[in-house]
Amino acid sequence: MAIGNRMIMTKYFWIIFFGLVFGIQLDAQRFGIVDSDYVLTQIPEYAKAQQQLDQLSRTWEGEIESLLSEADAMRQSYEAEKVLLTEERRAEREAAIKAKEDEAKNKQQLYFGIKGKIYTKRQELIKPIQDKIFNAVQDVARRRNLDVVFDKGSELITLYVSEKVDISDEVIENLEQEEK
Repeated sequence: MAIGNRMIMTKYFWIIFFGLVFGIQLDAQRFGIVDSDYVLTQIPEYAKAQQQLDQLSRTWEGEIESLLSEADAMRQSYEAEKVLLTEERRAEREAAIKAKEDEAKNKQQLYFGIKGKIYTKRQELIKPIQDKIFNAVQDVARRRNLDVVFDKGSELITLYVSEKVDISDEVIENLEQEEK
Protein backbone atom coordinates (compact mmCIF):
# COMPACT_ATOMS: atom_id res chain seq x y z
CA MET A 1 0.00 0.00 0.00
CA ALA A 2 2.81 2.44 0.75
CA ILE A 3 4.09 2.23 -2.83
CA GLY A 4 0.56 2.81 -4.20
CA ASN A 5 0.06 5.88 -1.99
CA ARG A 6 3.46 7.22 -2.98
CA MET A 7 2.54 6.87 -6.69
CA ILE A 8 -0.79 8.63 -6.12
CA MET A 9 0.93 11.40 -4.16
CA THR A 10 3.58 11.76 -6.89
CA LYS A 11 0.84 11.90 -9.52
CA TYR A 12 -1.04 14.62 -7.59
CA PHE A 13 2.19 16.50 -7.04
CA TRP A 14 2.90 16.64 -10.78
CA ILE A 15 -0.68 17.60 -11.62
CA ILE A 16 -0.60 20.45 -9.09
CA PHE A 17 2.91 21.45 -10.15
CA PHE A 18 2.03 21.64 -13.87
CA GLY A 19 -1.26 23.34 -13.09
CA LEU A 20 0.50 26.04 -11.11
CA VAL A 21 3.36 26.50 -13.55
CA PHE A 22 1.20 26.66 -16.67
CA GLY A 23 -1.57 28.57 -14.92
CA ILE A 24 0.88 31.25 -13.80
CA GLN A 25 2.52 31.38 -17.22
CA LEU A 26 -0.78 31.73 -19.06
CA ASP A 27 -1.94 34.44 -16.70
CA ALA A 28 1.38 36.28 -16.87
CA GLN A 29 1.47 36.62 -20.65
CA ARG A 30 -1.02 39.21 -21.81
CA PHE A 31 -1.06 39.98 -25.49
CA GLY A 32 -2.82 42.16 -28.03
CA ILE A 33 -3.31 42.06 -31.76
CA VAL A 34 -3.03 45.05 -34.12
CA ASP A 35 -3.98 45.01 -37.77
CA SER A 36 -1.47 47.54 -39.10
CA ASP A 37 -3.00 47.42 -42.59
CA TYR A 38 -6.37 48.43 -41.14
CA VAL A 39 -4.79 51.15 -39.00
CA LEU A 40 -2.96 52.57 -42.04
CA THR A 41 -6.21 52.75 -44.02
CA GLN A 42 -7.68 54.89 -41.23
CA ILE A 43 -4.93 57.52 -41.45
CA PRO A 44 -5.55 60.23 -44.07
CA GLU A 45 -1.82 61.12 -44.18
CA TYR A 46 -1.07 57.59 -45.36
CA ALA A 47 -3.55 57.81 -48.23
CA LYS A 48 -2.00 61.13 -49.30
CA ALA A 49 1.51 59.71 -49.10
CA GLN A 50 0.45 56.65 -51.09
CA GLN A 51 -1.12 58.87 -53.77
CA GLN A 52 2.09 60.88 -53.99
CA LEU A 53 4.15 57.73 -54.38
CA ASP A 54 1.77 56.35 -57.01
CA GLN A 55 1.96 59.62 -58.97
CA LEU A 56 5.76 59.64 -58.87
CA SER A 57 5.84 56.01 -59.89
CA ARG A 58 3.54 56.64 -62.87
CA THR A 59 5.61 59.65 -63.96
CA TRP A 60 8.87 57.74 -63.78
CA GLU A 61 7.39 54.66 -65.45
CA GLY A 62 6.18 56.92 -68.27
CA GLU A 63 9.66 58.38 -68.65
CA ILE A 64 11.19 54.90 -68.89
CA GLU A 65 8.48 53.70 -71.31
CA SER A 66 9.15 56.73 -73.50
CA LEU A 67 12.85 55.89 -73.68
CA LEU A 68 12.08 52.26 -74.47
CA SER A 69 9.63 53.33 -77.19
CA GLU A 70 12.30 55.56 -78.72
CA ALA A 71 14.76 52.67 -78.66
CA ASP A 72 12.16 50.40 -80.25
CA ALA A 73 11.41 52.95 -83.00
CA MET A 74 15.15 53.35 -83.61
CA ARG A 75 15.51 49.56 -83.87
CA GLN A 76 12.60 49.23 -86.32
CA SER A 77 14.02 52.02 -88.49
CA TYR A 78 17.44 50.41 -88.36
CA GLU A 79 16.07 46.98 -89.32
CA ALA A 80 14.23 48.51 -92.30
CA GLU A 81 17.33 50.37 -93.54
CA LYS A 82 20.00 47.89 -92.45
CA VAL A 83 20.66 46.44 -95.91
CA LEU A 84 21.30 49.91 -97.34
CA LEU A 85 23.76 51.00 -94.65
CA THR A 86 27.50 50.69 -94.65
CA GLU A 87 29.20 48.64 -91.95
CA GLU A 88 30.28 51.85 -90.23
CA ARG A 89 26.73 53.33 -90.24
CA ARG A 90 25.30 50.03 -88.93
CA ALA A 91 27.73 50.10 -86.00
CA GLU A 92 26.78 53.75 -85.26
CA ARG A 93 23.06 53.00 -85.32
CA GLU A 94 23.44 49.87 -83.18
CA ALA A 95 25.48 51.88 -80.66
CA ALA A 96 22.79 54.60 -80.58
CA ILE A 97 20.06 52.00 -79.97
CA LYS A 98 22.13 50.35 -77.22
CA ALA A 99 22.78 53.77 -75.62
CA LYS A 100 19.03 54.52 -75.57
CA GLU A 101 18.26 51.10 -74.01
CA ASP A 102 21.03 51.63 -71.45
CA GLU A 103 19.61 55.05 -70.62
CA ALA A 104 16.23 53.43 -69.94
CA LYS A 105 17.83 50.75 -67.74
CA ASN A 106 19.82 53.35 -65.83
CA LYS A 107 16.70 55.45 -65.21
CA GLN A 108 14.85 52.35 -64.06
CA GLN A 109 17.64 51.58 -61.60
CA LEU A 110 17.80 55.22 -60.47
CA TYR A 111 14.07 55.41 -59.80
CA PHE A 112 13.09 51.86 -58.81
CA GLY A 113 16.36 50.19 -57.76
CA ILE A 114 17.10 48.88 -54.29
CA LYS A 115 18.01 52.33 -52.94
CA GLY A 116 16.29 54.24 -55.73
CA LYS A 117 14.33 57.46 -55.55
CA ILE A 118 11.00 55.70 -54.95
CA TYR A 119 12.51 53.89 -51.95
CA THR A 120 13.91 57.13 -50.57
CA LYS A 121 10.62 58.95 -51.07
CA ARG A 122 8.69 56.09 -49.45
CA GLN A 123 10.99 56.30 -46.41
CA GLU A 124 10.50 60.07 -46.29
CA LEU A 125 6.70 59.88 -46.48
CA ILE A 126 5.76 56.60 -44.78
CA LYS A 127 8.37 56.25 -41.99
CA PRO A 128 6.97 59.12 -39.87
CA ILE A 129 3.50 57.55 -40.10
CA GLN A 130 4.87 54.14 -39.11
CA ASP A 131 6.69 55.74 -36.18
CA LYS A 132 3.45 57.37 -35.00
CA ILE A 133 1.67 54.02 -35.18
CA PHE A 134 4.51 52.30 -33.33
CA ASN A 135 4.36 54.91 -30.55
CA ALA A 136 0.56 54.60 -30.34
CA VAL A 137 0.85 50.80 -30.09
CA GLN A 138 3.36 51.18 -27.28
CA ASP A 139 1.09 53.63 -25.44
CA VAL A 140 -1.94 51.33 -25.72
CA ALA A 141 0.12 48.27 -24.74
CA ARG A 142 1.44 50.03 -21.64
CA ARG A 143 -2.01 51.33 -20.70
CA ARG A 144 -3.56 47.86 -21.08
CA ASN A 145 -0.58 46.23 -19.37
CA LEU A 146 0.15 43.94 -22.33
CA ASP A 147 3.32 41.87 -22.59
CA VAL A 148 3.26 41.25 -26.34
CA VAL A 149 1.46 42.83 -29.28
CA PHE A 150 1.25 40.95 -32.57
CA ASP A 151 0.65 42.54 -35.95
CA LYS A 152 -1.83 40.47 -37.90
CA GLY A 153 -1.40 42.82 -40.88
CA SER A 154 2.09 41.47 -41.51
CA GLU A 155 3.08 37.88 -42.11
CA LEU A 156 1.94 36.64 -38.71
CA ILE A 157 -0.32 33.65 -39.07
CA THR A 158 -3.29 34.02 -36.79
CA LEU A 159 -5.64 31.09 -36.38
CA TYR A 160 -8.00 32.77 -33.95
CA VAL A 161 -8.30 36.30 -32.66
CA SER A 162 -10.73 37.29 -30.00
CA GLU A 163 -12.16 40.77 -30.41
CA LYS A 164 -11.13 41.41 -26.80
CA VAL A 165 -7.43 41.41 -27.72
CA ASP A 166 -7.62 43.42 -30.96
CA ILE A 167 -6.36 46.87 -30.02
CA SER A 168 -6.41 48.36 -33.56
CA ASP A 169 -9.26 50.77 -32.80
CA GLU A 170 -7.56 51.95 -29.62
CA VAL A 171 -4.39 52.62 -31.59
CA ILE A 172 -6.42 54.74 -34.03
CA GLU A 173 -8.03 56.63 -31.12
CA ASN A 174 -4.59 57.22 -29.64
CA LEU A 175 -3.35 58.61 -32.96
CA GLU A 176 -6.36 60.89 -33.22
CA GLN A 177 -5.80 62.19 -29.68
CA GLU A 178 -2.16 62.97 -30.47
CA GLU A 179 -3.23 65.14 -33.42
CA LYS A 180 -5.55 67.24 -31.26
